Amino acid sequence: MRMVDLIEKKRNKEKLSKEEIDFIIKSYTAGEIPDYQMSALLMAIYFNKMDKEETLNLTLAMRDSGDTLDLSEIKGIKVDKHSTGGVGDKTTLVLGPMLAACGLKLAKMSGRGLGHTGGTIDKMESIPGFKTSLSMEAFVKQVNELGIAITGQTGNLAPADKKIYALRDVTATVEKISLIASSIMSKKLASGADSICLDVKVGSGAFMKTIEDAKKLASAMVEIGKGAGKSTIAIISEMDEPLGLAVGNSLEVREVIESLKGRGPKDLMELVYCLGSYMIKSAKPEVSLADARKLLAASITEGTALEKFKAFVKAQGGDENVVNDYSLLKIAPRVIEVLSKEEGYVAHIQSDLIGHASMILGGGRQRKEDTIDYGVGIELNKKVSDKILENELLAKIYVNDETNLANAIDDIYEAFRIEKEEIKEPVLIKEIVE
Repeated sequence: MRMVDLIEKKRNKEKLSKEEIDFIIKSYTAGEIPDYQMSALLMAIYFNKMDKEETLNLTLAMRDSGDTLDLSEIKGIKVDKHSTGGVGDKTTLVLGPMLAACGLKLAKMSGRGLGHTGGTIDKMESIPGFKTSLSMEAFVKQVNELGIAITGQTGNLAPADKKIYALRDVTATVEKISLIASSIMSKKLASGADSICLDVKVGSGAFMKTIEDAKKLASAMVEIGKGAGKSTIAIISEMDEPLGLAVGNSLEVREVIESLKGRGPKDLMELVYCLGSYMIKSAKPEVSLADARKLLAASITEGTALEKFKAFVKAQGGDENVVNDYSLLKIAPRVIEVLSKEEGYVAHIQSDLIGHASMILGGGRQRKEDTIDYGVGIELNKKVSDKILENELLAKIYVNDETNLANAIDDIYEAFRIEKEEIKEPVLIKEIVE
């Protein structure tokens, strides 16, 4: 089998077999196929697409290119969720303890943030002492005992995907649904969960800008998951404004704790209840969506989710006293208020600009090697459809280093669009793809 023949085959719009795809992935991972040939194949795929069978086979080959987690020692159904990335998205840290309090097992590997989107691992590391690197033995033991563990991704999880993604990034072949779907799902399948819930973001702060593209991606990932024998569902949710009010690691952890105390922002909790209801139903088919939502709500009102969060933080070396003492989060003490320049209604909040503002203050990474200031960020005072007066508070900026403060303020003003006419409250949950 020769790589040049396979490139020619895809160039001519022919279908690659499972054996051919396996050969490509194994050989490229082993360094036996040069980057220039893989680049040529990726461009052929970009223009000529892959069908559902090819996409599934590509995903499975990338899944099997490195470590796969064996979670068989965890009792019960293992659930996992994945977000395609957004601004202010701290859903996992609210939802995880709630699911654990409802008797589910969340065994999750998460990543760090890059660019204007945040990462769950970074948020957790803003808690003093919290360890995001667990041995497999400790990971399994914690899920069995607490129902929840979150760890950083292993370096050898779907290594073929890492090599191929790096190549796609510099060869203008990122925006192809089959390649995006297989990239995401190869890691999810390697993580070993029985049931996968996907939160596919759409809007100004998301990778998918249109509902049509979000539907295509959601459908492709659900088909891959089911083709691999996993219970899989996707929820398409809006990212045309930041999720919740807080953007920035420590600020978001504070909002997580407030949410578990029953004081969470409306949009964040709506998404949590939607995702959580489907995840409970996937693990317990006999439970209706309505009853699943009641179970989740009870975990908040009865305080069991907050207790799970405390136990989860303590189990991973963090200071559980953070639940009652927010000063432990070391949120930046200097606060700058950004006031509205006009009266009207908030028509839009450009999510990526708010994320960029937090990033340039030090709350995110422009490059993987950048260090993060966990205490900085943005706290919104208004959401889309809210009425606002001139000189009323739009947002607060939490800052330590003022080098980029002026640029962050400019980002916030540019992000907010205010109109004179009353604005309808946006619909957060766009569609469910089963």
